[in-house]
Amino acid sequence: MSKGIAKLSYLSPTIAQDFTHALQSTGFVVLQDSPIDQALIEKVYALWEVFFKSDERFLYPFDTTASDGYASEALSETAKGHHVKDLKAFYHLLKKGRCPESVREESYQLFDQLIPMAEEALGWIQTGLPQHITDQMFESLVSMIQNSPNIKLRLIHYPPLTGAEPEGALRAAPHADINLITFLPSATAKGLQVMTASGEWIDVVCQAGDLVINAGDMLQLCTNQYIKSTIHRVTNPAGVDATLSRMSMPFFVHPRNDVLLTDSTTALDYRVERITENGLAPKEKIA
Repeated sequence: MSKGIAKLSYLSPTIAQDFTHALQSTGFVVLQDSPIDQALIEKVYALWEVFFKSDERFLYPFDTTASDGYASEALSETAKGHHVKDLKAFYHLLKKGRCPESVREESYQLFDQLIPMAEEALGWIQTGLPQHITDQMFESLVSMIQNSPNIKLRLIHYPPLTGAEPEGALRAAPHADINLITFLPSATAKGLQVMTASGEWIDVVCQAGDLVINAGDMLQLCTNQYIKSTIHRVTNPAGVDATLSRMSMPFFVHPRNDVLLTDSTTALDYRVERITENGLAPKEKIA
């Protein structure tokens, strides 16, 4: 993985090949000039920040079967290979899941803008894969997400730090995403870092209007590691920034349950394994 993270324009006539090359090189891309409505993104952030500070959040407890709803800091996930929970609360929003009325209209408007963007990006990747990789895939990347009930928008609230956090706890410990690709509108504060091939952490620098896109483990599996997922984390701020909360909302693009990632692993198999590892759901409850 090269050290720098590519910044590409959605409007570039060579975006498809440039995007696939950059994703293969670093696992991360900053996409500028995207068609996603920035005013809508800001509105969604504002509405969910209110939600996370209100008692309304307790009306939607996290459902381990459906994998939707609100998970408090106490119930948050533990990254694979780590033993301390992340310093965050989150809400999993599915297209056909539970959604608080106070955020419904704008959240689903954003969801509906991100779906075609995801299809387009997966199409870019598909056309950029070499023939020997596509020949061993069981279906195209775009086909994998058609009618998938598993695509989710995760609204994350990182609360201000108090100084009493468990030793070693981070806002998000180093991890790779489970899914095919992740779309991340620019967060409300910095902190996202990516690990380079040499083990160095570098900041993901983006601004309002940018989309950070990264490869997940499922994409790594189904492309036989031609495109690799990349370890990333969210660091704890210091000084005045530590007294402020942070909001982010990754859009996790998951395939249908029956999709074959390899000849012996379905998307459901892999999701069960990973969600069980991070403590979000016991294996027997995932359907």
